[in-house]
Amino acid sequence: MTEAPEPVLEIESLDLDANGVARSEGKVVFVRGALPGEVVRARVVRRKPRFEVAQTLEVLRESSARVVPRCRYFGVCGGCAMQHLEPSAQLAIKQRALEDQLEHIGRLRPVSMLRAISGPAWSYRYRARLSVRNVPKKGGVLVGFHERGSSYVADMLSCEVLPRRVSDLLIPLRELISGLRMRDRLPQIEVAIGDGPNGQVLALVFRVLDPAHDEDRDAMLAFARKHDFELWVQPKGPDSIVLWWAPGSEGDAPQSQLGYSLAEFDVRMPYRPTDFTQVNHRINEVLVSRALRLLAPESGDRVADLFCGLGNFSLPLARRCAEVVGIEGSASLVARAADNAKLNGLQAKTSFRAANLFEMSLPGWQSLGAFDRVLIDPPREGALEVCKALAEDEHRVNRIVYVSCNPATLARDAAVLTHGRRYRLMAAGAINMFPHTAHVESVAVFEPYDDTPGAIAPESLRGLPAKAARRAESEPESHLDQASGDDNG
Repeated sequence: MTEAPEPVLEIESLDLDANGVARSEGKVVFVRGALPGEVVRARVVRRKPRFEVAQTLEVLRESSARVVPRCRYFGVCGGCAMQHLEPSAQLAIKQRALEDQLEHIGRLRPVSMLRAISGPAWSYRYRARLSVRNVPKKGGVLVGFHERGSSYVADMLSCEVLPRRVSDLLIPLRELISGLRMRDRLPQIEVAIGDGPNGQVLALVFRVLDPAHDEDRDAMLAFARKHDFELWVQPKGPDSIVLWWAPGSEGDAPQSQLGYSLAEFDVRMPYRPTDFTQVNHRINEVLVSRALRLLAPESGDRVADLFCGLGNFSLPLARRCAEVVGIEGSASLVARAADNAKLNGLQAKTSFRAANLFEMSLPGWQSLGAFDRVLIDPPREGALEVCKALAEDEHRVNRIVYVSCNPATLARDAAVLTHGRRYRLMAAGAINMFPHTAHVESVAVFEPYDDTPGAIAPESLRGLPAKAARRAESEPESHLDQASGDDNG
């Protein structure tokens, strides 16, 4: 058998999966575990006509940004991809990835780059999906993330990016599930952490493929009481979850206290543990504040919040403007957004409706009435049809803020908005919502294009909030914008 080649490679950059990128004999080589500027010896593990994949064997010239990973499972567990890279360097790479996608896909450069948003690098994941597998060859039940590039569950006993309270439950959860009759019919556990009237609230949702036997139910209830968390069970889809027990509910029907707060806007957001909420609560607080400053709604404005979810942006916006219309594809989320508006006394200034925004047309957009400003917060697929409608509409809104979790679809949609000089990309910046991973979240600002000679020079920051304008003028490149709070890892 021919041994796999072990070339010496010079790493030029990182790709969006945090692999080093090198070139060898006319091919691109994606090198796992290598960093930009390094020279490594690597083993080729996959060959394709146009590229190869290799695994780092030895670092011959080390990057100054390389650090020792904190987690002993790094490299095997797929939960993180960048723990070997210093956090500020991670942020710079994500900012550069955003700029590259805008330039290569959208053929665009923002008038200015915003400071990147970052926060705690450890213990930040307030949402997670843990896989569960009974693997007798590995000693029994495993609970954790998937191995990198594999469907296997990592054999992990702790996690540095989960809050300590959840990390400390990994071994007890193994022991609990090992003793259940349905241990082979329990494939995952959803984790959600929020805050309640009496402090932090932990909720675990056990996905069960069969009804629980009485002894299993008793064991799970006893475990929840011992560890003081809300116990939910999910027999089918996300909307099928049932709350079995919550702290303080002995003798009464259990009531969930799960929620989060946006103190700057005096908003409280109850949610169910399978609802979409941001993984990183501290970054979300900064993001909401940043997005509203950039959108700069005025007291008489009518604002659209597209892909509004539970109202994460809608309710803070309602504190600042005359009317907010939230649109979301999920009818159940729309109902809970309306409930949240009522809870916060904002029902008179908000309305919510269910609509498929992936099929938005110009007539459909115009039927909603005229808006002064628009906030867009789509999933990874982006908001192509929405952006087409905005670009085709004769009425141009005063400003658009686009919050993205995929720089490639942001770049595509930005090209649509700016086509024909309808809007101009005024600013963009990265958000490190997921430290140590390759996920790139970002925010972008668009304004109507002004054809008046000299109206918007490339260095101008007209229309941005004054604070953001001053900051971008003095620091146009990628810098850190730390979320408040200590690193609690």
